[in-house]
Amino acid sequence: MDNQPSIRIRRRDTAIVATMGSLVLVLFWLFGELGFVETFVAIATFAGLSTFYYLTVSTTLNPPSSALPVKAEQTPPSGPATSELMLRHLPIPVLLIGPEGRIEMANPAAREFLGLGSLAGHLSSVLRQPRVLEAVSAALRGNSGPPVEYSTLAPVESHVRAFVAPMRAPDDTVMPWRAMLVLSDETSIKRADRMRADFLANASHELRTPLASLAGFIETLRGHAKDDPEAREKFLSIMFEQTERMSRLINDLLSLSRVELDEHVPPNGLADLVVLAGEVIDFLRPQIEDKQIELTLEAPDSVIAVGDRDQLTEVFQNLIENAVKYSPANSSVLVRIEPEQPRDQAERPASMLGEGASRLTLAAPKSGAAERYVAVRVRDQGRGIDRRDLPRLSERFYRVGGQKSGPNEGTGLGLAIVKHIVNRHRGGFTVESEPGGGSVFSTFVPAAPGPAVPAESGRELQGGGEESAV
Repeated sequence: MDNQPSIRIRRRDTAIVATMGSLVLVLFWLFGELGFVETFVAIATFAGLSTFYYLTVSTTLNPPSSALPVKAEQTPPSGPATSELMLRHLPIPVLLIGPEGRIEMANPAAREFLGLGSLAGHLSSVLRQPRVLEAVSAALRGNSGPPVEYSTLAPVESHVRAFVAPMRAPDDTVMPWRAMLVLSDETSIKRADRMRADFLANASHELRTPLASLAGFIETLRGHAKDDPEAREKFLSIMFEQTERMSRLINDLLSLSRVELDEHVPPNGLADLVVLAGEVIDFLRPQIEDKQIELTLEAPDSVIAVGDRDQLTEVFQNLIENAVKYSPANSSVLVRIEPEQPRDQAERPASMLGEGASRLTLAAPKSGAAERYVAVRVRDQGRGIDRRDLPRLSERFYRVGGQKSGPNEGTGLGLAIVKHIVNRHRGGFTVESEPGGGSVFSTFVPAAPGPAVPAESGRELQGGGEESAV
């Protein structure tokens, strides 16, 4: 097929244009504008230029078809090889299930999503969802059905929609039917919907009390306390504390919603935990100095973890701020960062509080003997936590008795945020506490690949702002 540009120039059109031009020149001669000789020369020149233009255009822009190279018409490649190549590059998990539920083909996205190894066995061994398996069995008999939705809670919450369609194999006359299984991860959509609903419910519930207090104080200030300077100053101070609490509550709710939205997607960045701890300690220094807390940081020169820098900073801030808040004045707080170690050592280290302390794991990663973790432990000298309260520490808005009021009142969301961040990082979160002996909150996240960092060096940061080697 000729794809070259084509311009059709007909001889009749060229002759008409030349004749009209000649008539104009003849009119000029008749009215005496041009002489006979000039008119004749102009007509001859006009005719010659028209002929030259026709020949040039017709031979240059429209060469003979025999002079043009003929391109062979290319048809897009097709066949099993092309289909397999397309499936390999699809970001959506796609599987081809053969007779007896055996996985005959799975693209890389499906292998990663289901954790398939190099050898793919039966679908029931990697996907234990009865409704999906029933839909696949129906498709292997040539029947089609609606999409199937299922949810999993471990190791992290996920929501998946499965599309199953029967496919006929023309070369197999004994068992001709196959099932194509497409898995669509809708966790982000579900989390976004739930995040909006939870935020509205939690915000409306938790903001009701401070708003009622503010309304009561405003009504009092407008009434009998209007001319009482002492009462007015006291009420304004309480109102300011309530507005500060509402601000913290909204910020914590937004932070928790953001973490939950991406909890099913593990981070892939790198962060130096020692640097993050130093930055958080500098940020909290006014609180540390105000209570004359001796804060000690025990850590190597550098500990690199796999994780989101901002979220790990939030973990440090919540744990260290809680330790400072609930420790008495003139006491001490210890922050220890431990380098690469196996999971058992990270989750169950030697007790830091003695034999009478209780320990509980609030979050744990998937088991894996080859995985290595770095740990962060924050010890305070507070009142300690009763054993019966430990399982509820990471619940939203849960506050231990005796910590629900007063100047140290929090929002009850800090440890919930820590737990969700640790879950996203595929790490763990533990607590060790003894009534009257303080508490130790520990988190551990995957270590960055590479050589281990020796734990020989460390440093100490005190509440007064001095830094010295341990």
